[in-house]
Amino acid sequence: MTPPPQRPREPLPPPSSAPRHRARRRSTRPVTAFALSAVAVLLAGLVVFVAVRAGSGPSPTTTAAPPATAVSGGNAAGAATSAPEGEKILALADHPILQNPDDGLRNLACELPGWRSDQSSAEAFFTAADECLNEAWGDFLRQHHLPFTPPALHFPTGTHFTTACGTIAVSVATAAYYCDDNLYVPFRGLQTDQYGDNPGVYLALFAHEYGHHVQEVAGIMDAVWQQIYAVGQNTPAGLELSRRKELQAQCFSGMFLGAVVGQGGAVTRDVYAKAWRDQDSRGDNTSGSNDHGTNAHYAQWWRTGAQFNRIAKCNTFAAPASAVS
Repeated sequence: MTPPPQRPREPLPPPSSAPRHRARRRSTRPVTAFALSAVAVLLAGLVVFVAVRAGSGPSPTTTAAPPATAVSGGNAAGAATSAPEGEKILALADHPILQNPDDGLRNLACELPGWRSDQSSAEAFFTAADECLNEAWGDFLRQHHLPFTPPALHFPTGTHFTTACGTIAVSVATAAYYCDDNLYVPFRGLQTDQYGDNPGVYLALFAHEYGHHVQEVAGIMDAVWQQIYAVGQNTPAGLELSRRKELQAQCFSGMFLGAVVGQGGAVTRDVYAKAWRDQDSRGDNTSGSNDHGTNAHYAQWWRTGAQFNRIAKCNTFAAPASAVS
């Protein structure tokens, strides 16, 4: 039986310990040259790649308030009528999942193993995180009659790995890679020497990448790439579309952490606060690129998702250009 929609009491406030300065991070310029269309997703010193094959689509407070509570989303306006059930809906600003102001992820307890910076522990951590994300986003997307399937998870161990989007070299510039329903997380690219035993950083990174899978399942990914191909990937218009796509994935990442924090699982207020603070140094100011959004916008969209857990607030495609620069 579908649970009744739940209403939030108050938006989740910023962690009381959030600093007002930006942490320093090593700058890494994203790599964008692939035989097939690919775009880098910048995560500070970490760079996550999301690739789409050409033609893959149809062308500060002192006390914490209660976390935002999600809506089940079963009756979102237009979700069941814009396309036959089980089909993607190719749309951007007017996509049905972005219309209901009360729609969000339901709260759940996400159980994760403790983070340790070694290959096997990282695999266990991301496998468990993937299960939580499948539960949260799978429920949401199925409520909208979209064809949800979990991404296939891979943990490459060599210096290169092969995907449908090409052969990818593992380096500090490859923290994760998404290609056609497959999510790759090579441990060698995570920069654990820099980020240490900090699960909030890795969880937010992984949830951002999973946000691209949400876009893929919904049809947003195909729709945005259609437009990017039409205007040119490296044109001002194409770069703005890329920023809107990346900033939406940031917002989706924040939504997930806002939905699971303080629910009795592994995402404690401390884990959440560290993920919150880590967003300050991510973005185009760090990388010197122009396809992900400024550091301020990169943090802002993540925090909007985390505070409110309302997907309508993640409609980057309806935002003014000044909010996605």
